[in-house]
Amino acid sequence: MIERPLYIASYHQSKFGKLKEMLVPEMIHRAVTGACDEIGVEPAAIDVGSVGSACGFTLNQQGLLAGLLAMVPGLEGKPSEAVENACASGGQAILSVAHKLLAGVGDVGVAVGFEKMRDEHGKMDGKRVGEVLGYFSHPDERAGKVFVFPHLFAEVMKLYMETHGASEEDLASIAVTEYGRARHNPYAQMRHAEVTLDQALAIEGINRYIVDGLPLKTYDCSQITDGYAALLLATEEGLRQLGVPKSEAVLLAGFAQATDPIRKEGRDVLRPAGAYRAMNDAYRMAGASPEDVNVAEIHDCFTVMGAIGVEVLGKAGYGEGARYWRECRTQSECAVNHSGGLIAKGHPIGATGVAMVGWCAWQLMGKAPEELQVPAPKLAATFNIGGPICASVCTVLKAAA
Repeated sequence: MIERPLYIASYHQSKFGKLKEMLVPEMIHRAVTGACDEIGVEPAAIDVGSVGSACGFTLNQQGLLAGLLAMVPGLEGKPSEAVENACASGGQAILSVAHKLLAGVGDVGVAVGFEKMRDEHGKMDGKRVGEVLGYFSHPDERAGKVFVFPHLFAEVMKLYMETHGASEEDLASIAVTEYGRARHNPYAQMRHAEVTLDQALAIEGINRYIVDGLPLKTYDCSQITDGYAALLLATEEGLRQLGVPKSEAVLLAGFAQATDPIRKEGRDVLRPAGAYRAMNDAYRMAGASPEDVNVAEIHDCFTVMGAIGVEVLGKAGYGEGARYWRECRTQSECAVNHSGGLIAKGHPIGATGVAMVGWCAWQLMGKAPEELQVPAPKLAATFNIGGPICASVCTVLKAAA
């Protein structure tokens, strides 16, 4: 248990999809001020900050993101930094702020995540994005792969199917479920799309096999997305300073981070040791167990991670994750990825981990869209990964009062 409780006092995000002319400095500014406006405070109330992004250098030619954070009036001269942990950068930003507050550096912190992956017209250079994402893999595993990350996860998908007897239909059903949920999420990139199981399986239109000889198809993949998200973390004293009662906050009851080797080969990627350790450590800190969780957001960058993710959560046994989805237990037993997940909500890489925690906070506060609000949320958990199931950030949340 945390001796000095930390609370989520506020959460704000953009719509995910295409932000067009909005550039990185404005995204960061809007993220911070949006989170502050949610509870009617000024950014000057913030003591510390952290901003997460994975592709800022390569896609936006922008470094020193903490300096952009310091350009928000009220944040100049305060302790802040940028963090990068591939697709777990947003989750890492939250943990960075949490550790600052626990160390006594301040009482209120802001964690920001963002990614700008499309141009001013909303178009994306798929080849360039694929090349950039490939940087988050081991150099020895890039040879012969045009799109490195889809290729690596296509191999994971094939291994999962062969090892556990799952079918392409089993995994495609995850995408179908999430597209259905995204239609009710006003922030989701694919909220205007509808995908049937037949469409997710048929090789026609935009749906195709990404890598010859491997089972991954277009609808098995997450989106290329612009978006930002931010949340305010506070100690009990910080909540008082912000004027936020505990009844309107969410307790960050547990959190942990662990890292597996970046090289996929030579380790058990279907049962990643670091991911399980981080999740179990977060449960231990929260004094909770998987059975207590009925709201969760997991990192389904590809449908196979939707299956593996519920296994890491402890909601499904090893090898039973795909069946957990097919049996609709992500609705009846635990509301997993009610936001639409990365596949349909969108995946602005640096914002993803923040958005996972933010969505769960909304659920616990009863602020999720009506059609997606869980009737009796008890405990929420998140599982955010970076790289080929390499960096893992996990959290456990519960209502503060």
